[in-house]
Amino acid sequence: MNDHTDYLDILERESIRVIREAVAEAERPVMLYSIGKDSSVMLHLALKAFYPLTLPFPLLHVDTTWKFREMISFREETVARLGLRLVSHTNHKGLKQGITPFSHGSRVYTDIMKTEALRAVLDTQGFDMIFGGARRDEERSRAKERVFSFRDSNHRWEPRSQRPELWNIPNLRKNPGESFRVFPLSNWTELDVWRYIARERIPVVPLYFAAERPVVWRDGQWIMVDDDRMRLEQGESPQLRMIRFRTLGCYPLTAGVESLAGTVEEVIRELEQTRLSERCGRLIDFDQAGSMEKKKQEGYF
Repeated sequence: MNDHTDYLDILERESIRVIREAVAEAERPVMLYSIGKDSSVMLHLALKAFYPLTLPFPLLHVDTTWKFREMISFREETVARLGLRLVSHTNHKGLKQGITPFSHGSRVYTDIMKTEALRAVLDTQGFDMIFGGARRDEERSRAKERVFSFRDSNHRWEPRSQRPELWNIPNLRKNPGESFRVFPLSNWTELDVWRYIARERIPVVPLYFAAERPVVWRDGQWIMVDDDRMRLEQGESPQLRMIRFRTLGCYPLTAGVESLAGTVEEVIRELEQTRLSERCGRLIDFDQAGSMEKKKQEGYF
């Protein structure tokens, strides 16, 4: 890891500067905490940014009720261990309507249980600087988004009229009801994240490491059977496979990859050789043409 120390130090300083600048300009900042590896790194950077003080903002988790059980356990352990404030919000109207990934499909489910839920809690809580762990190397629409990404009063993003960030100086002026999504990890890659996790010994959800897990082979992907709500299709029968996850979301919409990488170092070695996209297992990225950009324009993470 020593070969990457200087580069990681540069990324760390840049991210800490972004976090501090956003908080200095914010009235009510909040950090989106999706429980994944990027959220864990972003949280670690925020703790460094304000050490020895406590975080000057809460964490926000939009709980769809369909996260992997290990993710929720990890969330509770992390919040308790670090003494953090957590705002957990669920779209209860969607729950009452019976909205699930199986009954309504990924597109409708994501819009109602994630995007609408996020917009609602941002409105009711009045958060104006919202930290997110998205990175530019993940997906095409994220590649062109600013570090400080302006949102109008309806939380919409307009990619064709983004504010310039010349010399890394953002224009953070806004009117009441408007907000910014702030991405401190914009310039990090998946490998950077894992090398930083290794260097800083940051805990992450065990799902990132290979283990025997019950899965079904569906549409060319390994889908984990996480609980008894999983709807099996005709001819499907769960089988145990050595898999891990490169990215984490709601379990019926997140595919695993076959792997033997059981440690951080083994994950790094695997990533140095793979040519597959990190988000190839996120089914919501492919439920319509230009899927992620359309979701982001509507207020998605």
